Amino acid sequence: MPARRFDRARVRAVRRAAEISQSDVASATSSADSTVAGWELGSSAPDQEKLPALAGVLQQPLDELFPRDGLPDLTDLRCDAGLYRYEMAAVIGTKSDGPVAGAEQGVRRLKDRYLPDLANAYGVTVDELKRAQERSFAKARGEEVKDEAAAVAAAEEPPRTLAEKISLLLERSYPAGTAPGDKEIAEAVNSYAGSQVTTAEKIEALRTGTDEAPAPVVLEGLAQFLGVTRLYFEPDDAVARQVYEGLRLMSAAKSGKVGRVRARGLGAEGLPADVLSILNDLATEFEKKADPDARG
Repeated sequence: MPARRFDRARVRAVRRAAEISQSDVASATSSADSTVAGWELGSSAPDQEKLPALAGVLQQPLDELFPRDGLPDLTDLRCDAGLYRYEMAAVIGTKSDGPVAGAEQGVRRLKDRYLPDLANAYGVTVDELKRAQERSFAKARGEEVKDEAAAVAAAEEPPRTLAEKISLLLERSYPAGTAPGDKEIAEAVNSYAGSQVTTAEKIEALRTGTDEAPAPVVLEGLAQFLGVTRLYFEPDDAVARQVYEGLRLMSAAKSGKVGRVRARGLGAEGLPADVLSILNDLATEFEKKADPDARG
């Protein structure tokens, strides 16, 4: 994916307007004063890994100060977290950064046991990490994933862990920026149970994979709040696969690519015609919620 764009003139203007010295920038980015001066003169540019700290000291959102076209791959996620590749061995508990390097280069995929730690370090969900990995592999093949629907289609497997199942619903069932937070989910589950059975911290643990054995009433409350059957959270992945394919269809419908969606693992006929019809209706409704101007 394209690296974030560094505009030396804009950085200098923002710094001066905020009355922040080059020395302060150098301290915040662990750089020399002369290095920061070089960035603003155009004789050099900061590492992508330093851009988050640079945006932070300049009190600007990373995406606004250093925009990037397209969706992030694994390298992008790591850089956006301000981490260098050599630091990743400590994150995943290995002797070298080889597993991360291999995945970023599209050579071999990350092992499942590395995913939660990496996702936590990058500040993303496991599902987002997996989709970024598919973009890295697409890039290695000389391809480019241009939109989120194609990114979802690139991931072949439906969610299997509890964390993946929760993340999938939160990411694909709500228009961008409207998914409920951990606190809202916890309150809804407690309301369903009629007592305090969970907290925002515990919901976060479920969502990130650090807790995989919640009480049955918590799963029931989650299912009720997220609008799925309790069976969705069971180890048997038949229901999870159908929900996954349904969400894929909704995403594809939103991008005008319904015809490219097929339900794998559900028989040669895929999803039943009546289910497809329902999901098409849901996709239309989702479109209206995401774009009020689309309402008839």
